[in-house]
Amino acid sequence: MDTLVGTPPTSVPTTLRKLYFLRFAFAAVWAVLLLATADTLGALTATLLVIYPLLDVACAVVDIRSTRTNGQPVRALYANIALSALTGIGLAVAAPSGIPAVLRVWGAWAITAGIVQLVVGVARRRLGGQWAMIASGGISTLAGVSFIAQAGQDGASLTSLAGYAFLGGIFFLVSALRLRDEHSR
Repeated sequence: MDTLVGTPPTSVPTTLRKLYFLRFAFAAVWAVLLLATADTLGALTATLLVIYPLLDVACAVVDIRSTRTNGQPVRALYANIALSALTGIGLAVAAPSGIPAVLRVWGAWAITAGIVQLVVGVARRRLGGQWAMIASGGISTLAGVSFIAQAGQDGASLTSLAGYAFLGGIFFLVSALRLRDEHSR
């Protein structure tokens, strides 16, 4: 998997650290807003749901730009961009159908994005701080399965998505702090 990433420029840890801090802050605020609106699947909640994967697209674009080495960006991030963009569209389409449909789309995204995160984290392990991204990818994959299972139960709720996003934000925070510790010396 090391062939996915060349030798990173020295600015990569700095850019990733900033990106990871941003992702933590966004996830924390998003989780609070979703918890406040999760009782009903109205326009505000649907908008929040669609915004989350679209931010993921923007962050992956920044990530690709920061990791270009000899014109070769991390290829797995392109898959992440496609998956997240399709998820944003899928959530917009699923929201009018109700919470179970949203949970199925979100679950499929969590599984596939988790796998991509695992691949990228393993490929970047030399940068340090990636163990949290690897763990997050694994947890995301398992959480996706649970979201799909929850969709088939009575009383399915969006509150678990807030917890998922917040935990993912914590993993980004840990990675950001570990990148600083290991590359500021």
